[in-house]
Amino acid sequence: MKPLRYILLGLLVFAAGSLGAAGLDDYKSLRLPEATRAAAGTNRVTVMFLGVATLLFDDGETAIMIDGYLTRVPFAKFKVMAPDDAVLKKHLARAGVGKLAAVATVHSHFDHALDSPRVAQFTGAMLLGSESTANIGRGQGLAESQIKVVKNGDSLLYGKFKITFLTSAHLPSKFGLGQITEPLQFPVHGEAMKLGEAFSILVENEGRSYLIQGSAGFSGSELTGRKADVVFLGTGGLGATAASYQSRYWDAIVKTVSAKRVVPIHWDNFYLPLDVDLVPAPGFDKSMDALIAFGKKDEVEIRLPVEWQWTEPTLGLK
Repeated sequence: MKPLRYILLGLLVFAAGSLGAAGLDDYKSLRLPEATRAAAGTNRVTVMFLGVATLLFDDGETAIMIDGYLTRVPFAKFKVMAPDDAVLKKHLARAGVGKLAAVATVHSHFDHALDSPRVAQFTGAMLLGSESTANIGRGQGLAESQIKVVKNGDSLLYGKFKITFLTSAHLPSKFGLGQITEPLQFPVHGEAMKLGEAFSILVENEGRSYLIQGSAGFSGSELTGRKADVVFLGTGGLGATAASYQSRYWDAIVKTVSAKRVVPIHWDNFYLPLDVDLVPAPGFDKSMDALIAFGKKDEVEIRLPVEWQWTEPTLGLK
């Protein structure tokens, strides 16, 4: 996607967000039921959704986070973006986050990796991701001892959590392609936050498994032989793709891992702050219509996350 087209899309997303949360009410019955954090202390895993692909996992002993994008840079600051420490600390406190074992990033675009190093600094976590993600961390002053560069197939253990990185792809786009080859100095233009490697992240804990697909893209057969009870499925931009692409995406991710439940993520307007209710970005309804149809055909349950709410995504699954 050319920069001008991206800017125009940003304006469209911002304008749509300003109109209110039309669309979510139609799917109230699909929302994941609330769980108490205490449930994580009884050999169960609870998950909190914080917009885009930011997910907080807790099993009562160990907590890990995917991405950790909380600053939610407004579109007006797209050309001069940087983490906002005050906003980050406020939202980490609201989520009850004190210490994290790891912050794992799906790729290095700003709406995924901008805040990851700062979250690692504030919580003592290891930053896990590509070399591009590592260079974001180095540019923000994160100690090398807190950075772990991963590649396809790498698995890391944190308490009972096993985190596996598997090569994937971004939704087809020309925006932000390439690598970040040196420590990134902030503030930066949003386009400087290049993709790097894109990963699917498989999180396993005591027989339960969760696949996080941060972007609506797929690549090759890296997921072949992998299993996941629940897929947190990236849907950003999916509604604008052809029906044939949507079907191939579903098959490549959801059917390949034999998921029983799909939880759509990355459907919200990420230019709006987390202080307000999440607002669907354009195309949300089309994405949901497609997923509901696929789920009905393949007997896969579709459930929506609710921000700031602890849930037990595998609850009720056999």
